[in-house]
Amino acid sequence: MQAGLMNTYQHSVSSRAWIAWALSALLFAAYILLYFGPLPALGLRFDLLQRLAEAAGTALGLPAFLHSKWLLYGTAYTLAMIAGGAFVLRRHGNSRYQRVRTITVVSVQVLLAFMLPIVLQVFGRKEYYFSYFWPLKIEYFYPSVILEQPFLMVFWSFAGSLVAFPLLAYFLGKRFYCSWICGCGGLANTIGEPFRHLSSKSSRAWSIEKLSIHTVLFVALVATAIVWINWAVGRNHPDFARFAFQVQDWYGFAIGAMFAGVLGVGLYPLMGTRVWCRFGCPMAALLGLVQKLGRFRITVKKDMCISCGNCSTYCEMGIDVRQYAMANQSFTRASCVGCGLCAHVCPRGVLKLENKPIRWKAGQPIRVYAVDL
Repeated sequence: MQAGLMNTYQHSVSSRAWIAWALSALLFAAYILLYFGPLPALGLRFDLLQRLAEAAGTALGLPAFLHSKWLLYGTAYTLAMIAGGAFVLRRHGNSRYQRVRTITVVSVQVLLAFMLPIVLQVFGRKEYYFSYFWPLKIEYFYPSVILEQPFLMVFWSFAGSLVAFPLLAYFLGKRFYCSWICGCGGLANTIGEPFRHLSSKSSRAWSIEKLSIHTVLFVALVATAIVWINWAVGRNHPDFARFAFQVQDWYGFAIGAMFAGVLGVGLYPLMGTRVWCRFGCPMAALLGLVQKLGRFRITVKKDMCISCGNCSTYCEMGIDVRQYAMANQSFTRASCVGCGLCAHVCPRGVLKLENKPIRWKAGQPIRVYAVDL
C-alpha cells in the first residue's frame, strides 16, 4: 500500500474496518432488492422498495405512474451525488479543474439523467436517459427500443455512440465521458470519494482488468449482434428467437444488474469506487481503445518526482502513477479516466493532463511515450 496521504483516510469506514464491511453488505442488500424485488427464500413476499415508493408517492401526491421504485432509486442516487459533490468541492475545490468537473457531472445527472426522464413521463412519453449511451446502455441499440423512440432520440443515441464519442475520445481522452458525463463515474467521483484509495495497484489486478473489461465489451458486441439478427430473421426461426431473448435476459442479469449494480456499487467500501468502470464497463473499454491512439496523455516533468506516492494513492483506476513519474515517462493508459486527482495532489506539480499531439522537430531526439492497456 502506498504511504501517500493515507493519514486522510484513517476513518474506519474507508479503511476496510468492520463498518466498511457492514456498509458493503447494506449496499448489496439494497441493490438485490432493487433488481430482484420479492425474495420468498428470505421471507420477503412483496417488493419492499416498490411498497416504499408507492407510500412515498401517495404521501407527496404524485401521479400513479410516478409511484415507482426506480424513481425512488433515481432520487436517492441523485441526492447522493449532490451530497458527494459538495464533499468533493470542500476537499478539492481549490482546483479549478475539480470544481468545473464536479459541478458538470452532478448537473448532467440532475438534468439529463433525472429530471428530463421524469418530464418525458409527465407528458406521456417513455423515459429516456440522455447521458447514457451504447454499449453502456446496451438496450438503446436494440431494435425494439429504437422503433418506439422519436427520430431525434434515436439520432442522439447513434450519433453519440458511433460518431461524437469516438472523436471526443481521440481528442480529449475518455475523461470527457467517464469523469464529466457518466452517472456511474459521477457516483464514484462524488459520494465514493472517500474510497478511491482502495483500488488495487498490483500488476495482477491490472492483468485481470484488461481481460475482464475487454471480455465484457466483446460480449456486449455479440449480444447486440444477436438481438439484431433475431429482429431480422427471428420470425422464421423460433428456436433462434428464444435463444436471442435468453441472451438479452442473461446480459441484463449478469452484466446490467449483478456486475454494474450489485458488485459495482456494493464493493465501494472494500475495493474502491471504480470496480465496474475498471473491470466491466464496455463503454470504458471502447473509449479506452480510442484513447490509446489519441492525443490524451499524462506528461511528467523530468527529475521532479520525490516518490511521495500521493498520485498512486489517489488513483481510483489502480494505476501506479508514481512508477511512471519516477521513470520520467509520460504515458497513456486506456483505463485512465482523467479525473485529475493525481496531478492535483502532487506536491511538486510533476504531472499534467494534456491533449496536445506529439510534434517532432528535425535534429531533436525522439521522446518516447508509454502507451499501455
